[in-house]
Amino acid sequence: MKVHETRSHAHMSSDEQKKGNMRKHKAEGKLPEAEQSPKKAKSEKDSVNGTGDEYKEFCKAVEENLSVDQIKEVLETNGQDCSAPEETLLAQCQDLLFYGALDKCPLCGGNLICDNEKRFVCGGEISEWCSCVFSTKSPPRKEEPIKLPDSVLNSAISDLIKKHQDPKTRPKRELSSDKPFAGMMISLMGRLTRTHQYWKNKIEKHGGKVSNSVKGVTCLVVSPAERERGGSSKLVEAMEQGLPVVSEAWLIDSIEKQEAQPLEAYDVVSDLSVEGKGIPWDKQDPSEEAVESLSAELKMFGKRGVYRDTKLEESGGKIFEKDGLLYNCAFSLCDLGKGRNEYCIMQLVTVPESNLNMYFKRGKVGDDPNAEERLEEWEDEEEAIKEFARLFEEITGNEFEPWEREKKIQKKPHKFFPIDMDDGIDVRSGALGLRQLGVASAHCKLDSFVANFLKVVCGQEIYKYALMELGLDPPDLPMGMLTDIHLKRCEEVLLEFVEKLKTTKETGQKAEAMWADFSSRWFSLMHSTRPMRLHDFNELADHAASAFETVRDINTASRLVGDMRGDTLDDPLSDRYNKLGCKISVVDKESEDYKMIVKYLETTYEPVKVSDVAYSATVVNVFAVESKAIPSLDDIKKLPNKVLLWCGSRSSNLLRHIYKGFLPAVCSLPVPGYMFGRAIVCSDAAAEAARYGFTAVDRPEGFLVLAVASLGEEVKEFTSPPEDTKTLEEKKVGVKGLGRKKTEESEHFMWRDDIKVPCGKLVPSEHKDSPLEYNEYAVYDPKQTSIRFLVEVKYEEKGTEIVDVEPE
Repeated sequence: MKVHETRSHAHMSSDEQKKGNMRKHKAEGKLPEAEQSPKKAKSEKDSVNGTGDEYKEFCKAVEENLSVDQIKEVLETNGQDCSAPEETLLAQCQDLLFYGALDKCPLCGGNLICDNEKRFVCGGEISEWCSCVFSTKSPPRKEEPIKLPDSVLNSAISDLIKKHQDPKTRPKRELSSDKPFAGMMISLMGRLTRTHQYWKNKIEKHGGKVSNSVKGVTCLVVSPAERERGGSSKLVEAMEQGLPVVSEAWLIDSIEKQEAQPLEAYDVVSDLSVEGKGIPWDKQDPSEEAVESLSAELKMFGKRGVYRDTKLEESGGKIFEKDGLLYNCAFSLCDLGKGRNEYCIMQLVTVPESNLNMYFKRGKVGDDPNAEERLEEWEDEEEAIKEFARLFEEITGNEFEPWEREKKIQKKPHKFFPIDMDDGIDVRSGALGLRQLGVASAHCKLDSFVANFLKVVCGQEIYKYALMELGLDPPDLPMGMLTDIHLKRCEEVLLEFVEKLKTTKETGQKAEAMWADFSSRWFSLMHSTRPMRLHDFNELADHAASAFETVRDINTASRLVGDMRGDTLDDPLSDRYNKLGCKISVVDKESEDYKMIVKYLETTYEPVKVSDVAYSATVVNVFAVESKAIPSLDDIKKLPNKVLLWCGSRSSNLLRHIYKGFLPAVCSLPVPGYMFGRAIVCSDAAAEAARYGFTAVDRPEGFLVLAVASLGEEVKEFTSPPEDTKTLEEKKVGVKGLGRKKTEESEHFMWRDDIKVPCGKLVPSEHKDSPLEYNEYAVYDPKQTSIRFLVEVKYEEKGTEIVDVEPE
């Protein structure tokens, strides 16, 4: 066996290690001692029976008079964990002897330990997916005398220790409960990932205040994008005053760690781009991370993809296959309780005129320089196969063959879970790059506008952006090429949790544990560059339900587009167009249909708001769609109560829609888009659809879908989420959710074949307390909807001057 290369932190040069350490300091919010921000004075609340000074003296006596063995004996006798390092065991023993033995964790029954004098945490597990997330400043303690072994009773400090044996007389320990933003005044600016009102509520909840100006504030929180676009007067003023200008990640990390993090580590004004390259992605601001991940090349395109870093594909390398088994595995481990987010790659690769090669890589997501990586050459094929199977079992706690043949696997605590890649090519690798698109378009025999549409949906860019925006874009794993079994597993996990939410009565830390457990499980299956602990229905909709639907649709696009990288066809765009099985044609701008659609959009549109900036939308082109997978207009016109409605969609989902037709929402949640259960949801307001179709400031083009929906003979109206959506799904009745705004009914008109067009200016409705801003319509049978038009729009910022406004 030959080892070609090994890369780990231990093999760096001394200079590289110094640079790596500095990067690590910045990434973790730490600086060398001389550069540290002034620390807050530690505060510890003790009852009258035990002051901080008394405890310090007690700790000193214990340290000087008890041996390590005696300390362990005390802990074991009182049912405490003894697996920690010696320094930690000493602190545990001192705490136990002075304040009493800690009781078990109320969430999982695990052992509690004091975490750096900040809080007591649990070392147990909620489940096989997630470590326990219990933490407290005032831990539960056993209401019983401390048990003292003979060796301690005979020690020099036995009398001192006996003083604290009685639970009635011992003092109560509570660590400082200062809130992370206590005494801070924080100013917000620009396009943050959450609304200003959201952050205002969060900051005030954690002890801080929010100011609309920068005078006298602790710091200004902005998006790094503000630096690129020149910022506003508020940013300039903050810089002139020398105030810290930090990223949104500072707020997120400070709340999560319950301590204000050093501002220097989150600075977005200083030019940190060179050094910043070494910062793990989860320590970077999401927008900085996005730029790095977006430019990163996908390293493995699917089950037969040789990992790019091996360089073996250049030598004709292929994934080793024997007895129907492909020896290529990818794994994910997300444990939000322990803050772990890791991946692992294992491959056996055959290379012409060479021995079998085994590649292994394991590391933290986004921290490539410190990943464990090795490439080994094996002369004995059977031994290489045995080693692969051994590594699989070591990584997962399961056997390789039952997984690879039958997908049987049992998740084990602290072990990785396989990401089941399919035998195809991720569209981010197989679709055309920007340079190839120009050549393909030039040779395309389709109408130039239709060819341009095909360029969009057969190009890598929209899929890269979609997965990047969702944080599902690690370059190491092909999330756009998953098996149907894996996608089904994801769907089942989501539905199981949604059902659990409907019946649970858990609150407080037990509810937090439930969400953390699901989040860890979800982001182990949906491998992410920036997993998060989901907390509410809106986050569940955005980061699980909607994300799942997007990944599912991108997987459909991957199978349809295939490998266009080395496409030898003269006209690859026309080839994919033919595979779609549909007819797409440009609607004449002088036609009545075009004028009707423009009027419908302009009348029912309101600017999309991103923080304090509003965006208008103008029609660029309209495409008529006739697809074999979608009911035709002849089919739909036979049905009752037909309405032409807007449907919002990411550009990355369009191929799926026109190739397979609409699919109902994946689950039922009490939030817009999901509140009517597994339904196809549309709106009579282009403003609503535009929110989903909106892409980003630097990518102003998007698509809105116009579909005819038959609401049926019976239409039920709701002003709040229905409690029972299953009955609606089973009966397949039409549903109308009444929003706070409606279209003026006197302006509605009929289009051809008795199809109603609810085109009218948006006016306030009588339903002021509705959770919906605009009306939503839901149908439960895909045969009741027919996509008729794709409306290409361009989003443009209204006005050029950026005005600072008060938080919403």
